[in-house]
Amino acid sequence: MSFYLLILMAFSMVTGTLITISSSHWLLAWTGLEINTFAVIPLMTQKYIPRTMEATIKYFIIQTTATATLLFASISNAWILGQWEIQQMTHPLPLTMIYLALALKLGLAPVHTWFPEIIQGLTLPLGLILSTWQKLAPISLMLQLPEHELITTLSLLSIMMGGWGGLNQTQLRKILGYSSVSNLGWMLLIFQYDTDTAFLIFCAYVIPAFFLFFTFWLNQTTSINALSTSWTKTPLLSATIPLILLSSGGMPPLTGFALKWVVLSELADHDLELMALTAALSALLTLYFYLRLSYALILTTPPNNLPTTLPWRINFQQPMMFLAICATLALCLLPMTSMLTEA
Repeated sequence: MSFYLLILMAFSMVTGTLITISSSHWLLAWTGLEINTFAVIPLMTQKYIPRTMEATIKYFIIQTTATATLLFASISNAWILGQWEIQQMTHPLPLTMIYLALALKLGLAPVHTWFPEIIQGLTLPLGLILSTWQKLAPISLMLQLPEHELITTLSLLSIMMGGWGGLNQTQLRKILGYSSVSNLGWMLLIFQYDTDTAFLIFCAYVIPAFFLFFTFWLNQTTSINALSTSWTKTPLLSATIPLILLSSGGMPPLTGFALKWVVLSELADHDLELMALTAALSALLTLYFYLRLSYALILTTPPNNLPTTLPWRINFQQPMMFLAICATLALCLLPMTSMLTEA
């Protein structure tokens, strides 16, 4: 893909997201979602191989189904109540359909199985885009919708299925996909009680996700077995990755612990102890497969550990300052959590 076409697709993707975020009318929001979807598809097909094309076609079908359901629900609401405004979606049947359509676009359980499969067929930079930027538009629509008991069900299922699905995986992209499902569940769990804290939790997920996706891309590692040779390529990054993984899993005293701590304390304040206990126990599943990755990184060595078979260390030409900033934020923001949540 040429540089100018790449800039055009990136600009269209950003424009579609901003249109959806800034709109209060369902037709305008639907238009932004469609622009966003059609802008990212050419980026996905840069590698013309069967696995990538399969992932692209699956993504197109899933996103088209979700947006068609969203459009049908908004038309039904306009037919029943005569309202096209997003905040006026008050009829229970169209509202339920909208939430299910947005859950399908986000990859929330129980309609999450497409997301790890598509991530597996794409490159790591595109997987990062699908895991972070592509979530903003549907989340902004959820922010404007009235509260619904379906949010709690979707969030708890996402936390449990995200942890359960990543247990038996050996491919890093699928593990990161299930991690995205689980972290989105944590964000939605507090979404209807404190939207500012939910956005903070989303940012606390994006920072480690950028570091992990970008580091695995630089190391050219796509499976757990390949992690055992990472220390010969990038020793400093290989020492940092386990800390980032444990932070994403919620291990204190790292930043990721704040994600779980704030959500559980907010649920306890609303007398939802059973829900908080279920979420906390489900988080142990996510922490387990993060520990698997950490074990493969720092406690294993390749079988033929000879200087002639080890790869040369990578001489990075890209600026690494932003990666260093993400690593610092992912590890050291815990003392500032109370100040950020109060603000």
